[in-house]
Amino acid sequence: MSIQQSSNLNSYQDKFTLGKAQKFIYPSYSIKFNFPGELFKRYSSMRGERLIIKRQNSKLLQLDNRRQEIKKEQYIKTYGVKEYRKNFISPDLYNLGEEPQKTKLSTFDYLNQFERIKYDGFDEYGEIKTKMEKINEDDENDLVLSWLKQSKMERLSSTDQRYILYTQGKKEWEERQENNKKKKRRKKEKEKSEGKSLGDIDNEIINDLNNPYKYIQEINEKEFHTYTGAFALFDTLVRNKILSVFGYPGGAILPIYDELFFWEKKKFIKHYLVRHEQAATHAADGYSRSTGKVGVCFATSGPGATNLVTGIATAYMDSIPMIIITGQVGSQFLGTDAFQEIDIYGITLSLVKHSYVITEPRFLAQTLTEAIYVSQNGRPGPVLIDIPKNVGLEKIKKFQPFNEITIHKALGWRYKMKTQTEKIYMALYRLSGSSRPLLYVGGGVISSNATAELTEFASRYQIPVTTTLMGKGAFNEEENLSLGMLGMHGTAYANYAIGNCDLLIAVGARFDDRVTGKLQDFACKAYIIHIDVDDSEIGKNKTIGLGITGDVKMILTEFLLIMNRPEYLWYRKPLTSMFKDWASQVATWKKQFPLVSSPSDDLLLPQEVIKRVTDIEPDAIITTDVGQHQMWAAQYMKCKPRNWLSSSGLGTMGFGLPAAIGAAVAHPKKQIICISGDSSFQMNLQELGTISKYNLPIKIIIINNHWQGMVRQWQETFYEQRYSHSSMLEGEPKFDVLSAAYGIKSLYSERHSEILNKLTDTLASKETVLLECNVLEKENCYPMVEPSKANTEMFLTRNLSTTADGLIINKDAKDKKRDKNKNKLSDLEQIQLEYIKIKEQYEEVILEKNNLTPNQEEHMISLIKRVKEEELKEDIRLEEEKKRT
Repeated sequence: MSIQQSSNLNSYQDKFTLGKAQKFIYPSYSIKFNFPGELFKRYSSMRGERLIIKRQNSKLLQLDNRRQEIKKEQYIKTYGVKEYRKNFISPDLYNLGEEPQKTKLSTFDYLNQFERIKYDGFDEYGEIKTKMEKINEDDENDLVLSWLKQSKMERLSSTDQRYILYTQGKKEWEERQENNKKKKRRKKEKEKSEGKSLGDIDNEIINDLNNPYKYIQEINEKEFHTYTGAFALFDTLVRNKILSVFGYPGGAILPIYDELFFWEKKKFIKHYLVRHEQAATHAADGYSRSTGKVGVCFATSGPGATNLVTGIATAYMDSIPMIIITGQVGSQFLGTDAFQEIDIYGITLSLVKHSYVITEPRFLAQTLTEAIYVSQNGRPGPVLIDIPKNVGLEKIKKFQPFNEITIHKALGWRYKMKTQTEKIYMALYRLSGSSRPLLYVGGGVISSNATAELTEFASRYQIPVTTTLMGKGAFNEEENLSLGMLGMHGTAYANYAIGNCDLLIAVGARFDDRVTGKLQDFACKAYIIHIDVDDSEIGKNKTIGLGITGDVKMILTEFLLIMNRPEYLWYRKPLTSMFKDWASQVATWKKQFPLVSSPSDDLLLPQEVIKRVTDIEPDAIITTDVGQHQMWAAQYMKCKPRNWLSSSGLGTMGFGLPAAIGAAVAHPKKQIICISGDSSFQMNLQELGTISKYNLPIKIIIINNHWQGMVRQWQETFYEQRYSHSSMLEGEPKFDVLSAAYGIKSLYSERHSEILNKLTDTLASKETVLLECNVLEKENCYPMVEPSKANTEMFLTRNLSTTADGLIINKDAKDKKRDKNKNKLSDLEQIQLEYIKIKEQYEEVILEKNNLTPNQEEHMISLIKRVKEEELKEDIRLEEEKKRT
């Protein structure tokens, strides 16, 4: 028997100790698990709470491990994976069937939803490929050695077959040892001749192992400021597949822009120059919303950094993954009130998910990769990195690159979540006892890419679905189950469904005040189940019955897997039949309260423009600003996932145009449409220069009513038509002249009869087009829920409103009735006034003459009689009204 055969035999033996198994799975971690079932339960990773894991601090051991990994790769290339598994991996180690049931790491999974990560040096689960240690021949547990000792090998004759096998194996082993020694000698001689040090070789191994973009090594290093802080920044961005950034240069960030010059020259990364720093954040935001990837923006210190604050807050409120990189004065000037020094770290502390200030260039690569990981995992959000000017210039002695695969090794932790199986069973139990369930869906479904799971879950039991402004596109709005948007300007049938359901399942939503209205009356008849990745949102605004924390996609998948089990098949038919009455009630509300716009001859209505857009381009990416046009677009447009980009939480005017720039950069072959109001458009109109420079084929549609539309509507409804500074007519630019100044084609429409042709010409063009739609000025956005009122109490039009019981009240009829009552009382009031005047005159006569003439007495008596008659009539009328009511 050869030594190789003995190694194979030993690897299959039963005495494979727990310590060796743990060392094989986690070579650089010291963790104790209940092996093996509990190991794989905890080894699986999903976005959620952090699990802190100790990391290996020895750099020498890390380098040694990497050398071993290279050797293992060479072995696999030479002999194949099967031989490697046969000789180095014991099937008894897993003891879980044919294949180990490991779950792929969640690190950046949703960037490659349908592709497993495969890089040299790492397995498909993101773990460093490790090689089992060689088995010591002197090991007391070696079966071959113990068998030879027991048989007294030294006393065997040279013709014994067992002795021959042993000697052959020993010779083979000695030959291999000798060959390995020769290879090492040749390698050392070669290193000496080439003048390479051991450190240089280590760096080559690390760079080759950790670099998925190996073509970067082909760059002539003389063309770069190699291994400076700025180099580490762009090297890390490219390794993490971030190839587009937005920004505006300035003094403190010039070292980074100087390095950018070389990287753009080699076409590794593309920078888009905006005309204002706020637009850079909105463009990165739009890029992230439309792709699910991280958006990146640059700005300098001082005013450049403070101009980013609105955009950072917009991304934070809507949970958008984004990296903000700001320049800062040199480290030596910090705290001295130097020119353009500002504490952007402190200013944005409450507006970001995490913040960093880089003090040394050697930390930049790891920090940036960590920031990308943090911004995407758990609940997404913006992350700020502040880089002093000198950090970008200083050189790094030992540059170590990082990427999305290896960062969790460097951090020593990763996002995990606890299993929620018991709570899922409780939710299914509540569903089985419900007769009027409703799904309330927010932006969390879009963030976790769970639209397919949501659709299957809703369709299986025919549960109606209503979405928030952020959740628009999470569910197909053409389906019968879709109720559209709920809340202040949501559909009437969605608000009635919320008020009458008995089970509300909130998925990736946060119970915002514009959604709930009067909180006490929101879903007051329902048991509430809240599913969200952020544990702090569970029960924050509204008291709930059951909270499930975790990634929405994972939890909905678990729901579907449990419901597919044979023991739960009996749920399906009874639940579907139970929900039929509820479905018919919802359908009745849809017919009773449709979204309609009242025709106004040939005048152009804003609703008509927006409906025509979605009819012509149903697959376009839509960006909006904030105001009436935003609500009309949310009501009438039908969007697909990640095709709806709108500032929902913060309500940022001026968001739409730069967000369209980010979407156009991310999707150069898609139709991008920006719907804006005349007021919002003027907030960031300078970005027409960016669009013109990069020839981005964005279609801009301005809904022009010459007002701050939503402000005017509130002043009309709640402030007795006192229109204080909400008119934009005076000083409004001519948009056709403005677009021509930037070299952009423009069109104009103000008639219902011509809007279809104008929209068709606009959307068919392959270049940038601005279409100004001059619409009816005082058109209001309905339905509308008054603040502090329940969602079921809505204004349907200026004249029609609803009550909490579903009754419709006509304001005009009510006013006419009140006017009629006033007319009925006018006779009594007039006679009473006449009586008072005459009485005052006759009192003066009595004082002067002590008596009245007969005619005066008769006149006075007749007035008193008429007063009494009118009072009697009024009493009778009031009694009749009481009886009727």
